[in-house]
Amino acid sequence: MQALEVSAPWGLDALKVADAPDPKPGHGEVLVRMRAVSLNYRDLLMVNGMYSRGSATASGAITPFSDGCGIVEAVGPGVTRVAVGDRVSTLFFQNWIGGGPNLEKLSSSLGFPIPGAGRELAVFSQDGVAKVPDFLTDQQVATLPCAALTAWRALFEDARLEPGDTVLLQGTGGVSIFGLQFAKAAGYRTIITSSSDEKLERARALGADHLINYKEAPDWAKAAREITGGVGVDFIMEVGGAGTIQQSLRAVRIGGHIAVIGVVAGAGEGVNPAVLISNNARLQGLSVGSREMFEAMCRAISLHQIEPVVDKVFPWTDAPAAFRAMQGGEHFGKIVLQF
Repeated sequence: MQALEVSAPWGLDALKVADAPDPKPGHGEVLVRMRAVSLNYRDLLMVNGMYSRGSATASGAITPFSDGCGIVEAVGPGVTRVAVGDRVSTLFFQNWIGGGPNLEKLSSSLGFPIPGAGRELAVFSQDGVAKVPDFLTDQQVATLPCAALTAWRALFEDARLEPGDTVLLQGTGGVSIFGLQFAKAAGYRTIITSSSDEKLERARALGADHLINYKEAPDWAKAAREITGGVGVDFIMEVGGAGTIQQSLRAVRIGGHIAVIGVVAGAGEGVNPAVLISNNARLQGLSVGSREMFEAMCRAISLHQIEPVVDKVFPWTDAPAAFRAMQGGEHFGKIVLQF
């Protein structure tokens, strides 16, 4: 079989397709023939050598990608959760079945420290895969493990929201677009931000109630407060990190919830404790979620027939081009590699 590998000196030019022996499943393991994987910002950091390299092989190379869809081709002894022929999704955390996070669970992510899904054939623990909605395409399924589950957990596991509450989604990347789709299904009022009017109109077509172009309105917190009659928003999907957190703290209502899920805006001012105290807001970091959360999310996706937004598809052997599209911010929703 073949697999994507990257090693020092790292970077997109170092990402190559390499030959590797066909793996075989052991006890409690499944062999999956991958059909599609989707890109996350974490994968870009990993390929560029800006993420931990604990998944490096003896050659010093790593296989990236946590998010994939495939068909079970063989099972090892003791496997009961899936059978040959089942279509499954990988799970971001291979050992987080349920309950809250802890060090052991969060140390089982694909790509690091466990070799990722960017390969034709991959062996996973039976606990590290899940069956998926039949109506979704392989490409759509591949978007679920990280971006979709992060948005799901932020909205429905951690926040205390009610129908009619106002949620603000930063940008039009994978997590925020899933957040928009889930929020509309739950009956929330939605605000979405972007620097592109074209992307904002695409968000409107998905049901966004209010649009803010942060290039035209850099003080987007003020615009969000105006939309809410000066009260502030109930929930913010904070994907920018230090570069946007000050605006989020100004936009959130007293007692509101800010879910910190990314750092795509890079460096900037840190959190002012006085502001956080004065508005009694909850500021919570989160990293994806458990298998139980994933399965609950898939039930909701099936019930509401929610179709993930796949914006760009590349052959899996053309992964560097896909990452360049991500770097350029060309996408709306998700970018996928097809096997």
